[in-house]
Amino acid sequence: MARFNRSRRRIIALSFPLVGLMVLTGCSANDVDSAGGSPSIDAAANAFEHVHGLGADPLTGDTYAATHQGVWLIPTGVLPDTYLTGAPRANTTQPLQIAGRAQDTMGFTVAAPGQLLASGHPDPTEPSDLALPNLGLISSTDGASTWTPLSLAGKTDFHDLDAVPLDDGTLRVYGYDAGAGTLSVSDDSGLTWSAGANLALRDMSVHPSQADQLYATTAAGVVVSTDAGRTFSALAGAPALLLMDTIDANAGGGIVGLDPSGAVWRQVAETWTQTGTTGRAPEAFTVVGGSSPWILVADATGISASNDYGKTWTALVSLSS
Repeated sequence: MARFNRSRRRIIALSFPLVGLMVLTGCSANDVDSAGGSPSIDAAANAFEHVHGLGADPLTGDTYAATHQGVWLIPTGVLPDTYLTGAPRANTTQPLQIAGRAQDTMGFTVAAPGQLLASGHPDPTEPSDLALPNLGLISSTDGASTWTPLSLAGKTDFHDLDAVPLDDGTLRVYGYDAGAGTLSVSDDSGLTWSAGANLALRDMSVHPSQADQLYATTAAGVVVSTDAGRTFSALAGAPALLLMDTIDANAGGGIVGLDPSGAVWRQVAETWTQTGTTGRAPEAFTVVGGSSPWILVADATGISASNDYGKTWTALVSLSS
């Protein structure tokens, strides 16, 4: 099964009181967002109080934060060329609210190169005829500038999404409705759905090359499904993770995750090792794939990147209280 070096993640909606936002990449008042104009400091600070997901697109080289106030482009110019090797790099020096859209983007994933999937609630400034303020599953192929409804509009608010290509080229999409506590599964790129398990999961990640194998974190520990999310069982030996993601085979495979304290854990060949820490509770997390993988973490201090599984960190967005 073909698999691109995908990156995705939504996660626990934590809220932190912030007063200011500073970007450590040399932001300037003259920087302008070609997708929608530079946001005010207050707008950026408010958005980053609620980071629901992180992701990076290997086609465009763009790195995203899905927030309570839209999808934002994250500056990565301070990172070396091993980050998204071979992809172009956006020249932004500050976080930019894409297209000025303020939809509450809950579930979020870079489903395929050049394609984003998301869910959540409409921009309060945009007219809506939805029966309920739920976006269902929406898709973007222009870097979150515009979105197309795919299914379940007015019905479902997925708080977590992940996707993997099937042999016929379509996407297997997993969506978790936190309000109902239900997992749904689509084998036609998100157009139609079947019911999966009922469980209270915190985060989930599909195996990069085995579409039926889905991992999830729960209050009782890490669980795994081998039947496309219909049933789950405990993953033996796993630490009590809050957030997790899977690693592509060309980067060594396995799982990487964070526990509630921010400790980073990596699993290789059934063995778990603590490899680093953020030093604080994580809010959102993703693996950025490639032969030299990186991880991204959002927490109360902002968004940071690591290429050594949490031993060292580079700040991309810094929040000041």
